[in-house]
Amino acid sequence: MWNSYLGKRLKGCGYAFKGALLLLRHEASIQVQAVIGIIMTVAGFYFEISTTEWILQIFAIGLVMSIEGLNTAAEEIADFVHPDFHNKIGFIKDVAAGAVFFAAFTAVIIGCIIYIPKF
Repeated sequence: MWNSYLGKRLKGCGYAFKGALLLLRHEASIQVQAVIGIIMTVAGFYFEISTTEWILQIFAIGLVMSIEGLNTAAEEIADFVHPDFHNKIGFIKDVAAGAVFFAAFTAVIIGCIIYIPKF
Protein backbone atom coordinates (compact mmCIF):
# COMPACT_ATOMS: atom_id res chain seq x y z
CA MET A 1 0.00 0.00 0.00
CA TRP A 2 2.80 2.47 0.86
CA ASN A 3 4.22 2.18 -2.67
CA SER A 4 0.95 3.26 -4.30
CA TYR A 5 0.27 6.83 -5.34
CA LEU A 6 -2.03 7.41 -2.35
CA GLY A 7 0.38 5.69 0.02
CA LYS A 8 3.24 7.94 -1.08
CA ARG A 9 1.07 11.03 -0.60
CA LEU A 10 0.10 9.87 2.89
CA LYS A 11 3.77 9.30 3.76
CA GLY A 12 4.53 12.79 2.47
CA CYS A 13 1.81 14.25 4.68
CA GLY A 14 3.31 12.40 7.62
CA TYR A 15 6.73 13.93 6.94
CA ALA A 16 5.17 17.38 6.59
CA PHE A 17 3.29 16.99 9.88
CA LYS A 18 6.51 15.81 11.56
CA GLY A 19 8.32 18.88 10.19
CA ALA A 20 5.62 21.20 11.50
CA LEU A 21 5.87 19.62 14.94
CA LEU A 22 9.67 19.91 14.89
CA LEU A 23 9.39 23.60 14.05
CA LEU A 24 6.86 24.22 16.82
CA ARG A 25 8.92 22.29 19.39
CA HIS A 26 12.36 23.65 18.63
CA GLU A 27 12.13 27.06 16.97
CA ALA A 28 11.39 30.09 19.14
CA SER A 29 10.49 32.25 16.13
CA ILE A 30 7.76 29.82 15.03
CA GLN A 31 6.52 29.55 18.62
CA VAL A 32 6.13 33.33 18.77
CA GLN A 33 4.33 33.37 15.41
CA ALA A 34 2.03 30.55 16.56
CA VAL A 35 1.10 32.47 19.72
CA ILE A 36 0.42 35.60 17.66
CA GLY A 37 -1.70 33.48 15.30
CA ILE A 38 -3.72 32.13 18.24
CA ILE A 39 -4.22 35.64 19.64
CA MET A 40 -5.38 36.89 16.24
CA THR A 41 -7.75 33.93 15.90
CA VAL A 42 -9.29 34.69 19.31
CA ALA A 43 -9.57 38.35 18.27
CA GLY A 44 -11.33 37.26 15.08
CA PHE A 45 -13.99 35.43 17.08
CA TYR A 46 -14.30 38.29 19.59
CA PHE A 47 -14.77 40.94 16.90
CA GLU A 48 -16.86 38.63 14.69
CA ILE A 49 -14.86 39.37 11.57
CA SER A 50 -16.36 38.63 8.16
CA THR A 51 -15.66 35.60 6.01
CA THR A 52 -13.40 37.68 3.76
CA GLU A 53 -11.52 38.99 6.79
CA TRP A 54 -11.11 35.41 8.06
CA ILE A 55 -9.69 34.34 4.71
CA LEU A 56 -7.20 37.20 4.70
CA GLN A 57 -6.23 36.61 8.33
CA ILE A 58 -5.75 32.86 7.90
CA PHE A 59 -3.75 33.46 4.74
CA ALA A 60 -1.53 36.00 6.54
CA ILE A 61 -0.91 33.65 9.49
CA GLY A 62 -0.12 30.75 7.16
CA LEU A 63 2.15 32.91 5.00
CA VAL A 64 4.21 34.15 7.93
CA MET A 65 4.56 30.71 9.49
CA SER A 66 5.44 29.12 6.13
CA ILE A 67 8.11 31.69 5.30
CA GLU A 68 9.43 31.41 8.86
CA GLY A 69 9.78 27.65 8.31
CA LEU A 70 11.63 28.19 5.04
CA ASN A 71 13.89 30.71 6.78
CA THR A 72 14.69 28.14 9.47
CA ALA A 73 15.45 25.52 6.81
CA ALA A 74 17.75 27.93 4.94
CA GLU A 75 19.59 28.81 8.16
CA GLU A 76 20.00 25.15 9.13
CA ILE A 77 21.35 24.24 5.69
CA ALA A 78 23.72 27.21 5.72
CA ASP A 79 25.03 26.29 9.18
CA PHE A 80 25.46 22.66 8.13
CA VAL A 81 27.34 23.55 4.95
CA HIS A 82 29.52 26.21 6.55
CA PRO A 83 29.42 26.27 10.38
CA ASP A 84 31.95 29.10 10.68
CA PHE A 85 31.17 32.71 9.84
CA HIS A 86 31.26 33.47 6.14
CA ASN A 87 30.05 36.59 4.33
CA LYS A 88 28.07 34.61 1.74
CA ILE A 89 26.34 32.54 4.45
CA GLY A 90 25.55 35.75 6.31
CA PHE A 91 24.06 37.21 3.14
CA ILE A 92 21.91 34.09 2.58
CA LYS A 93 20.63 34.20 6.16
CA ASP A 94 19.89 37.93 5.93
CA VAL A 95 17.95 37.49 2.69
CA ALA A 96 15.91 34.64 4.20
CA ALA A 97 15.18 36.78 7.26
CA GLY A 98 14.18 39.61 4.92
CA ALA A 99 11.58 37.33 3.35
CA VAL A 100 10.10 36.75 6.82
CA PHE A 101 10.07 40.50 7.37
CA PHE A 102 8.06 41.07 4.18
CA ALA A 103 5.54 38.39 5.16
CA ALA A 104 5.23 39.67 8.74
CA PHE A 105 4.90 43.28 7.61
CA THR A 106 2.17 42.26 5.17
CA ALA A 107 0.39 40.38 7.97
CA VAL A 108 0.54 43.45 10.21
CA ILE A 109 -0.99 45.59 7.46
CA ILE A 110 -3.77 43.03 6.96
CA GLY A 111 -4.36 42.97 10.72
CA CYS A 112 -4.56 46.76 10.83
CA ILE A 113 -7.01 46.85 7.93
CA ILE A 114 -9.20 44.29 9.68
CA TYR A 115 -9.02 45.50 13.29
CA ILE A 116 -8.48 49.28 13.34
CA PRO A 117 -12.05 49.97 12.15
CA LYS A 118 -13.36 47.77 14.96
CA PHE A 119 -11.97 50.17 17.58
